[in-house]
Order: sequence, then structure tokens, then C-alpha cells
Amino acid sequence: MFPNCRYAEIVLALAAVTSATIAQTGQTVQVNGVDYFAAPSSVNIIDLTADDISSALRGEDMDLVPLTVLGDSSNSFTSDEFISLVNNYTATDDVFNTGFLQRTLHDFGTQLIMFDRPYGSSQPVTGWRKSIPPGPYFMSASTGHVFQAYRLYSDVQGAFTEGVIANSDGTYSPFSAAISGAQSQTIGVPSRLYYTKTADQPLAGVRLGIKDIYDIAGLKSGLGNRAYFDLYPPRTVSGTAVSRLIAAGAIIIGKMKTSQFANGETATDDWVDYHSPYNARGDGYQDPSSSSSGPGAGIGAYEFLDIALGSDTGGSIRGPSQVNGCFGNRPSHGLVALDGVMPLSPDMDTAGFLTRDPLLWHTAAQVLYETNISSSNFESFPKKILTSGFPTSATTEAEGVLLDFLAKLQTFLSTTNTTALNVNTLWAGTEHAPINDPIISNVMSNVYPVLIGSEQFNIFTTPFYADYAAAHEGRRPFIDPVPLIRWAFGTSFGPTAADMANANRTVFKSWWETVVNPPSTTTCSDSILLYPGSLAQTTYRNAYRSAPVPPTGFSISRVSNFAEVPDFVFTIGQASYNSTITLQEEVLPVSVDIMAAKGCDGMIFALAKQLLDAGILKIPATGSVPFP
Repeated sequence: MFPNCRYAEIVLALAAVTSATIAQTGQTVQVNGVDYFAAPSSVNIIDLTADDISSALRGEDMDLVPLTVLGDSSNSFTSDEFISLVNNYTATDDVFNTGFLQRTLHDFGTQLIMFDRPYGSSQPVTGWRKSIPPGPYFMSASTGHVFQAYRLYSDVQGAFTEGVIANSDGTYSPFSAAISGAQSQTIGVPSRLYYTKTADQPLAGVRLGIKDIYDIAGLKSGLGNRAYFDLYPPRTVSGTAVSRLIAAGAIIIGKMKTSQFANGETATDDWVDYHSPYNARGDGYQDPSSSSSGPGAGIGAYEFLDIALGSDTGGSIRGPSQVNGCFGNRPSHGLVALDGVMPLSPDMDTAGFLTRDPLLWHTAAQVLYETNISSSNFESFPKKILTSGFPTSATTEAEGVLLDFLAKLQTFLSTTNTTALNVNTLWAGTEHAPINDPIISNVMSNVYPVLIGSEQFNIFTTPFYADYAAAHEGRRPFIDPVPLIRWAFGTSFGPTAADMANANRTVFKSWWETVVNPPSTTTCSDSILLYPGSLAQTTYRNAYRSAPVPPTGFSISRVSNFAEVPDFVFTIGQASYNSTITLQEEVLPVSVDIMAAKGCDGMIFALAKQLLDAGILKIPATGSVPFP
């Protein structure tokens, strides 16, 4: 068969070309019917004798033994103390379950003792290399290695692009485990018991999802486009925004879906390369909004996800926060560097959060924006309230929720100074040189689509097209219809269009901060402005719609894009509707947006905390009903 080669030479040649690199990627197991992943790297080692191994296995054909490290520091250990610890672990941690009590490890100060089940036999432990936090673990009965336990969840809402896990070198890898029989991504979360918050790490153990436009070291970025994901290698460094959250102790559990290149797309018709996430609210078939679609859908659906990092250029955090029933913020422009983040329009891009918990929201913001927001406890809030688009009386249940919140806010602020703002009328009746046009839509209608279309095309799309063509014999990649339409519109006005749009934006910004909402030396902002966010309107994802068009026009939600002011979403209640899906009465969130002068983000965070303390704001639940 090989007339010119000796057998030994063939074997050596084959060995050279078939050498393999083998890496341990962890193991999946079930404990009391719950799916878990034992991390690939051990956190400690227990020296075990042959008798210990036999005792640990108790005749079972398995190597990984569930183990609980107890966090009691007393020298004595009673059954009452044991029961109290177990009850605490069960109440505070979704990873722990009583199946991990098959072995318990207790530090008595002078000696480590391992117990066989809660009240079984005990044996001293030797070879314990270092202290590890309390919580559930897996112990290898054959080697004594101890591994962290990750609980596995199925991403049934399609909110994630992939689960991720941290490596020891500071990079991240795609999560390798999968739930058998699941039809969606698997997300693994470590025990909350492993982490203790400190002044240096106020986000220790907080589970964080990252919108897939942010660079994370070790991971590829997809930006909602299959061709882009395939073309570029994993990132080597994380962007500033991500790095700050990691340094503060946040646990990244996954990258989350975005509409393509962070452009606004509606489910299901605009999404081609990937399927839009599912909004858990109501009948489960409402649009999750975009472009932070994954973060919004995940926060509305999953208790295992605490907070998500999104981005907002024209409403990409606010829209998903509104319809998925959570809190979200478009910050004052420029509060954090956006290196390592895909650009839509650098003149308007911002980084913000989506979460159910206003207190965690503020803590995360202090980490992300550092000294760019005040951490002071505001005792004095603006006494002037501006409203835009508010009804004078409630004609729907949602409008009743909106007006009820306004009445409670007025009482809380001890003010009756509330004015309905008509931006169009105010613009027409005031000076805004050098632009003399009294119709604001004539001035501002094309500013947003020109900036996002031209800036993204020139900064991002052009080099992407060139890289793809070089790798694929001159071919163009597939692009969803929405980005193509926006790029074509933005670049159709010529090379000076962005400069002209920014000139109009600058005039508007100056007018807004001078005439409408100036700063204040006592309350930071002269007033707060409220406008309706979501009023339980339906946007069914199974409806046919017309072709997308450029996002021209002017509305109150565009103010923060142009004036660079903070715009925060408060979910304030819910209202019912008759679902064409379930043929039953369902509920959808009701939300309000709050704006203030530029740089007054800290004041709005403080207001949210005090409204929560007063019972005016509540933490929404996950699932179909925000407020059961």
C-alpha cells in the first residue's frame, strides 16, 4: 500500500499531523433534578485516602460529589445553627439546593471537619490549600479537587447570543455547557454565596449581561450580523465601560442580542440574520423594542440576571426599558469613554443600564461614570415639573396610572408648580439664533437620521466592507434592510451633511439649556420633565408591516439625543389589554420618562431611591405580570 515508506516512518508522520491539544472544559451534572456545571479549574484540593474515597462515593458510580462549604465561624456547631445557615443559603442563592449537603465542610478554627450528610459520620480534612468562600461546590472523589458550581439556565426568551465564563487570566470564553434537550442557549451562573460586596467591589457577585456591541477580552463580537461575527477574531482587550464593571466585581454571564449594528428594528419582520428576543410581558408575543433588545428582554424575564449594560443613541435603552417593564437610563452624553464599543453616532452614543432594582442601578452607575455623577444624597429636588404629552384626564387605565404617579410625585415634592410644555410652541416664540425658522421640525427632522447614517457608514461600515471584500474575493456581506436604508439616507446629503446636522443640534442644545431646562445651583436642574414612556400599547411580533423608512421627525424623546441631557425610564405600573394571542385579558407595563439638566443624573438616581423608599416606585417582578 505504501511501497516507498517504512511502517515506522508512516506512524511518525501520522503522529506529527494528528497531535491534539486537549483542554478540560468542565462537567455537567444534576443535583436534585437541577442542571449544574462543575467549572474546569479547581479552587482547592482535599487530600483523601483510599478509605475516604470509598466513603465519599458510598458505592455510587460517580466521581463528582456535591459539597457545601459552611460559612459559620464559631468553634461549636449545633443543629439549630446548621438549619439556620441552610435556610439562609436557600433563601438568598438560586444555585444552592439541599442536594449539596451530601458532604459539608466546616472550619472549626483548629481543624477542618467534613461531615457525611448533615448529621452523619465526620472525618478530619488535610491538604486544604487555601480558604474558599462558603457555598455549593463539587468535589472529585478520585483527586480531591474542589470545583465551583454553576447553575444552568435555558435562555428561553432568546435574549443572549452566548453564555460566557471568566478565565483565570482575565479573559472570557464562551460557556461550554448545555442543558440536555433544551432548544436555546445555556447560561451558567455561579453561586451568590461566593461573593462579598466591599467598598472596592460594590458589584461583587452582581450578574451582568453585556449588549453585543461591547468588546470583551477573549470573545468575538457579532453586532447582530453573522458576517461580522465570522470575519473578525476574538477581542484582545475589554473596553473601558466593561473593564470598570469587572473591576468592581460584576460577574459577566453572557453577551446579549442587539438589533443589527444597533439600528432600530422591529420584531419579527426587520430581523433577518438573527431572531428578535421575546418580550416576556403580557402574552409573550410583543416586540421587545431595540436596539438593546436582549438586555431588555432578559431583565424582564430572568431573575438570574441582575443588570444589563446597554447603549442608547436614539432610544435604544429607553425603548426596551419601557416595554419590558424595567428601569433604564440614557445618561448625560460623555459620562464614560466608549472605546471598545461599536459606534452608531459618536455625537450621540451613550452607555447605560437596564435593571429591575433602582438601588443597584445607582450603584452600578457610580462605578461606570465614577466622579461624573454626584453620589451625594439629594435633600432638595426641583419644585418645578414640566410635562409633555400628558393627558388632562384619564381615558384609559394606563393614563390613570400615569396621572396617579404625577399626583404622588407632586405630593412627594410638595409642589403644585406643574406646567404642560409644548416644545413646538415654545420654539416658535423664542429666539434661537442663528436659526430663524419658527418650525422646529424643519430644523431638527433630519438631524438624527443624517448623523447615525453618515457617521456609522463612514466610521464603521466602510472599513467593514473593505475587510470583508478582502477576505471574500470582493464580495459584500449581507446586511439587514434597516441599516441599509439608514446608511443610504445619511450619506445621500453629501460630505458636509453631518456638520450641518451638528450645527443645528448645537443650536437646539443651547436653546434647551437656556430657555427650557437650565441648570440650578441648589437643585442641579431648574425643573424635571416628564413624558409618557409606554402606555401598555401592543406591538405584536406576528403582524405584517410596511418596509422600514429613515427615522426622520422630531418628538420629545429626541430631546436628550440633541441636548445631551439625562433621560431615565421609571416603570410605574401596568394596564390591561385583550390579547389577540391568548384571547384573554393580559397586562403590559406603564412607564414614564424623566429628564433633567445635563449632568444631573445623580439627582434622578437619588429621586428614584427616595420614591422607592416612599413606596411610590416598586421593584417589578419578572415574567408576564410586572406587578402581581
